[in-house]
Amino acid sequence: MLRRSFLLGAPALARPLKPRILVRSGWQTVNIGDIAHTPGLLALLERHIPEAQVTLWPVELDRGAEPMLKRRFAQLEILRGSLDDVSRQFSRFDLFLHGSAASAGGRIAEFETWRRQVRKPYGYFGVGVTLEGEAAGAPMTERLKAVLSQAAFIFTRETASLKNLALAGIQGREMAFAPDATFSMDLKDESRAAAFLRQSGLKPGAFICAIPRLRYTPYHKIRKVDWSPQEIERRERVNAQHAEVDHAKLRYAITDWVRNTGGQALLCPEMTYQLELLEPLLWSPLPEDVKRRTAVRRQYWLPDEAASIYRQAAAVVSFECHSPILAAVQGTPCLYLHQPEDGIKGQMWQDLGLGDWCLEIEHTSGEQIASKLHQITRRSSHARTRVKQAVRQARDIQGKRMQFISGLLSTA
Repeated sequence: MLRRSFLLGAPALARPLKPRILVRSGWQTVNIGDIAHTPGLLALLERHIPEAQVTLWPVELDRGAEPMLKRRFAQLEILRGSLDDVSRQFSRFDLFLHGSAASAGGRIAEFETWRRQVRKPYGYFGVGVTLEGEAAGAPMTERLKAVLSQAAFIFTRETASLKNLALAGIQGREMAFAPDATFSMDLKDESRAAAFLRQSGLKPGAFICAIPRLRYTPYHKIRKVDWSPQEIERRERVNAQHAEVDHAKLRYAITDWVRNTGGQALLCPEMTYQLELLEPLLWSPLPEDVKRRTAVRRQYWLPDEAASIYRQAAAVVSFECHSPILAAVQGTPCLYLHQPEDGIKGQMWQDLGLGDWCLEIEHTSGEQIASKLHQITRRSSHARTRVKQAVRQARDIQGKRMQFISGLLSTA
């Protein structure tokens, strides 16, 4: 009788347990790009490792980001707390996964603790790796190098980071290009978008979106930072030096496009602080005839609504990197006006065959932006085919990296 009971239970015992993945993401909510990383990565895990039980450990999920996630991922477990709190639960997970980010160096202590406590695999998906700490990247310290050297995999969001890993002497790991997880974000909010377009008088397919950016994000005005007064003064000086020069070029392109096409423009933010830039840097200096055909987004939004509005646009022209990605996912042509202070992320566009859509602002005039904008909107069908091919390529590459992770879990 005991033997029969054991045999009846054997199949259940033989079934493999679901692999458990702890995802560290949700870095901040003042930037729709940082919000979008998370649903993009969750969608990839759902698509390629459906058997996994995924738990999200976010840094921030306010400003409506959590309800937005739950609408799409209803069964998502969210783990909250400090490293001391969460590390007590590390043992129940099989993999610690760092989500897409500007830097692989922001959570060093967490991965050191994981490595010390559980000795299970950890890795990075769609991250930037810098040597000197340019833009939002952390510098390559010996401590970071030690953590990266023990990772099971490091998938960087552009190929420039792979070169930085090689220069740092990090070898023997699975290292490859994996585009930013935002390329797989599939959230939309069509009802909010439709209401906003009606309220603003914007006609679907007949308007462009324009997004501003200062050379340095003024985080000292957003949260506590460890910058010296001298560093804050330096950043503010650089911002003041370039703000008008940069945005005059974007205004030229807006004016030229509106006047020559009879279309409209929407001035909108990617970050919260940019709501204060829309009026002085873009709206106020526009000619009156262009103002009459230009709307201004007065409230911050979430990436699902932004994606739905970008889907209806003729094109998106942005000093920020992630609005073009959100637009590309929707099949909308996009121009990224890259500032040197924004680091190496522009390499993504080269890697995906859209390098001519990434314009270095210091070497690009307003006339050149306008010319490129007309080029992609006049040949809209061709431009939309190009952008869809780029997104398909990004997702194909992401899928291959997910296959590696799946294989790693199956042998763990």
